[in-house]
Amino acid sequence: MKRSGRWAIGLVIAGLLAVAGWRAASHQQQKKQAMAAASAPLELPIQIAAPEVLALQPQQLALTVPVNGVVQAVNSAVVKAYVAGELRGFKLREGDSVGKGQQLAHIDATEAEARWRQARLQAEAAKGQLAIAQRNQDNNAVLVQKGFISTTALATSQANLDSALANLAAAQAAADAARKAVTDSVITSPMNGQIAQRFVQNGERVGVEARIVEVVDPARLEIMAQLAPADSVQVQLGQTAELLVPGAPQDMAAVAAKVVRINPSAQTGSRTVAVYLAVPQASNSDGSQRSLQLRPGLFLQGSIITGRSSQLAVPLTAVRTDKPQPYVQVLQAAAPGAQQAPLRVRHQSVELGRQTPHQGATWVQVLSGLNAGDRILAGSAGGLREGTAVEILAPAHASGSAKAEGR
Repeated sequence: MKRSGRWAIGLVIAGLLAVAGWRAASHQQQKKQAMAAASAPLELPIQIAAPEVLALQPQQLALTVPVNGVVQAVNSAVVKAYVAGELRGFKLREGDSVGKGQQLAHIDATEAEARWRQARLQAEAAKGQLAIAQRNQDNNAVLVQKGFISTTALATSQANLDSALANLAAAQAAADAARKAVTDSVITSPMNGQIAQRFVQNGERVGVEARIVEVVDPARLEIMAQLAPADSVQVQLGQTAELLVPGAPQDMAAVAAKVVRINPSAQTGSRTVAVYLAVPQASNSDGSQRSLQLRPGLFLQGSIITGRSSQLAVPLTAVRTDKPQPYVQVLQAAAPGAQQAPLRVRHQSVELGRQTPHQGATWVQVLSGLNAGDRILAGSAGGLREGTAVEILAPAHASGSAKAEGR
């Protein structure tokens, strides 16, 4: 056989061996892929109820300013002692109602009454001296006309008369002051109201200007709040507010108030501005919620409504903070444009604005990071790992599944 024939046969055999090796390697690779696919866990999407998926749209939200305030009475007074002595007859306690002019207690006025008697006797003596001086003046005037005495004696008697008049006026003034001290020993209420606080006990000796009791009028109340400098520029007269006692029951209606006064100057140290909100006397509750019984000294929290605007916002419960930046869980298709592509969870960082109550919950303004039409998971859906496949259950499917579980 020729050498060229042997070479051709060798090439053919080498080619057949190469093809056989490639087929064996390809078969082995397909077998490995099949085994890997069979051993890999099958990813099942997490089923989410339709109400737990929110489609973002601009909301008509109220622009609010947070406010913390203390309830105080418009009319209140601290009754003090105007004379020193032992306090007696003080039987009223906190919560007792009193009327204007009602006697609350009295101070032992033994010394004051003695001084009053002394002043009255001195006034009577001065009145007697005045009568003597007046008779002398009248007699001297007649004698001068008849020429029995000189005009110098008449001038002297006139000076004595003037001195007696001054002494009588001084004695009467002292008697009036002593009488006022006796009157001031009786402590009365300056207005209608209730006893809010007792500062002393019956039988104690009190001094002048000592505080005895505080009387407040609960019929007219207001809320005094301190606003931060940035918030104070947004508050104006006539704006409304809603406040509640921290920790109050859910069925307790919020207190509606109205801004009636704003302090013209800020506090020296904190730079806060005091605002005063009037509280209506009658509750405007519709009956489904209990009205809050306000009392002076109660601490309230709430917000002042400064306006309304359309803005993109999400429920505060949908914002997660387990990362350095706050984010929301956005649902988006794994392959854009694909109709049957599963939805995947993506953690989208957001820049948040102010918070405001809306639809019975707290919503927060989204300044950047989201667009209208984006679908996010509500807070009730819980936290999901980024990239998790999600399947949204239709309302009918969800109700059918619930019925099947009930059976």
